[in-house]
Amino acid sequence: MALQFSVLASGSTGNAVYVETDHHRLLIDCGLSGKKLDALFAKIDRSAKDLDAILVTHEHSDHIKGLGVFSRRHRLPIYANEKTWKAMATSIGDIPVDQKFVFQTGGLQSFGDIEVESFGVSHDAAEPMFFVFRHQQKQLTLLTDVGYVSDKIKGTIKQSDAYIIEANHDINMLMAGRYPWNVKRRILGDSGHISNEDAGTALTDVLDDRTKKIYLAHLSKDNNLKELARMSVQQKLEQHGLRIGERLGLYDTDPEVPTALSIV
Repeated sequence: MALQFSVLASGSTGNAVYVETDHHRLLIDCGLSGKKLDALFAKIDRSAKDLDAILVTHEHSDHIKGLGVFSRRHRLPIYANEKTWKAMATSIGDIPVDQKFVFQTGGLQSFGDIEVESFGVSHDAAEPMFFVFRHQQKQLTLLTDVGYVSDKIKGTIKQSDAYIIEANHDINMLMAGRYPWNVKRRILGDSGHISNEDAGTALTDVLDDRTKKIYLAHLSKDNNLKELARMSVQQKLEQHGLRIGERLGLYDTDPEVPTALSIV
């Protein structure tokens, strides 16, 4: 009865994460078309028809692009906070009342044997939130789309067995890149996205001996590279005596290729 997960897709073109136990299966965000999601599920030998629910982090299109069509097709309940429901209403079409559920920021929801805790983050959306998943003393944290990792967030996510955490950009690549200054300022701001270095620094404050896996997510296609993100985060961790190796793994995610199902 292990807690398992796969990052189906991660990046500015679409985001979706799958979490399961032997008895319950959850999708977090639905930022791709139903056809694309079905193909991603097939690559990990899973099917959307077995899902129990969809959890929504916030209303940006790379997180909800396929939500309306996908949820109606598979008759899946959707969980989001009230402000996110309001903000995404015109983007996802009509959702049957019996598929609409409110999951308040800072709340707890049980999906059978999976307990989910939501927590607020600083990002330029209506009321963005992310999640900690717990099952039989195992804990998985999902945290992307965040301008900075506050002490409150660190207190919620600390000592997880696995992390899916944003490493959005390399600061030097971003500053030298083609984006206009107002976009660069948004990304760098407290309501934007955290850099590779920010991710590494945050991790040093929350990791302990139980942590086994770190997945770097939501990398910018223009302002980052997988190798650079890994190197930057690893360097930060090693500065604090945390070694990547047999005990602690550091992994990539991809906008097109799902990660293999992994046990927390």
